Amino acid sequence: MKSPKIGLFFGSFNPIHNGHLAIAEYFLSNTDLTEIWLVVSPQNPLKINADLLPDQERLLMVRSALLQYPFFKICDIEFSLPKPSYTIDTLNVLSNKYPPYEFVIIIGSDNLLNFNQWKDFQTILKRWSLYVYNRLEYQDVPLKNNPNVSYFEAPLLPISATMIREKIRKKENIDHLVPQQVADYLKSHPYLF
Repeated sequence: MKSPKIGLFFGSFNPIHNGHLAIAEYFLSNTDLTEIWLVVSPQNPLKINADLLPDQERLLMVRSALLQYPFFKICDIEFSLPKPSYTIDTLNVLSNKYPPYEFVIIIGSDNLLNFNQWKDFQTILKRWSLYVYNRLEYQDVPLKNNPNVSYFEAPLLPISATMIREKIRKKENIDHLVPQQVADYLKSHPYLF
């Protein structure tokens, strides 16, 4: 029997939005992945976190957003690891915990620009595959010819978590940008902003 092939979609999900879900749906429908795990990162070492919503709030919103997606799972493993969250550490823990699974990292092409700054990036490239979705402004990226890196033309919605947080601060409608459960949660928790 073939090992389950799990796509790991890492992110702060600050908050999770329809763009994240569209990418996850694309990879589940158009690749050999059998499941997508959304790995909620408490702290990305390459991002400034001044505007980061509380960990448990982000986790709760991802959990509620995934209720209607049976092949998507939430992964909170990084909440039990030291901060900041390094992908190599997460991959090692998951690979040890689920030995029959084959894990694949799902990232945007913009992440490849600084991939050489990731902790133990060469080990990641040797041991795991990267499924990369193109971002129009990041077409000319390194690792184009690496055998463990595959490129896909996933649909990209013009949505960002930054845009959503700004709209909430301005009391603008976000219903079309996030799943309904997330919109309801954010509206009922204005103190987060």
